[in-house]
Amino acid sequence: MDFVASVVSGIATLTQTMEDGRRQMVGLLLPSDFVGRPGRDSAAYDVVATTDLVMCCFRKKPFEDLMLATPHVGQRLLEMTLDELDAAREWMLLLGRKTAREKIASLIAIIARRDASLKLGAGHGRVVVDLPLTREAMSEYLGLTLETVSRQISALRKEGVIEIEGKRHIIIPDFDALLEEAGDDSDGGFLA
Repeated sequence: MDFVASVVSGIATLTQTMEDGRRQMVGLLLPSDFVGRPGRDSAAYDVVATTDLVMCCFRKKPFEDLMLATPHVGQRLLEMTLDELDAAREWMLLLGRKTAREKIASLIAIIARRDASLKLGAGHGRVVVDLPLTREAMSEYLGLTLETVSRQISALRKEGVIEIEGKRHIIIPDFDALLEEAGDDSDGGFLA
């Protein structure tokens, strides 16, 4: 890779291909995410756009020089890297310990929370978001079958946790209720 970039708008996936040709989606790139590795000549992951994607690209060598000359740029990149590490740890928990329903609710919550933060929204109460992934892509990302993803989305809709307009337009009437379905500890660990 001879460049690094920041996602301006749209969504992409990070995928890795194994020796036998199987592919695994290992991450989502959302607006404001950084792509590439300063100081490295190659990348282990492929970036695949799932929606129209606009990226702000920088040649790698001048960007590395900028980081050396402007320490706050390097500091901000470190902060972004640590945020990505936190997200990866959250994702390991999601994939390893959550039920299918919790996985679907968590993915919708992650996308909605990120979308709300970019729009400077509160992230509580009624939230509206367009899902950037097809149900098939969601199944790949979550390690579930397509049928399971469809059943769980239908169940969340039937129970009023989400509303669906069209194929991907999601309305979340009560964000805290979605977080409960995701198995997130919204009360700080206190027993009621």
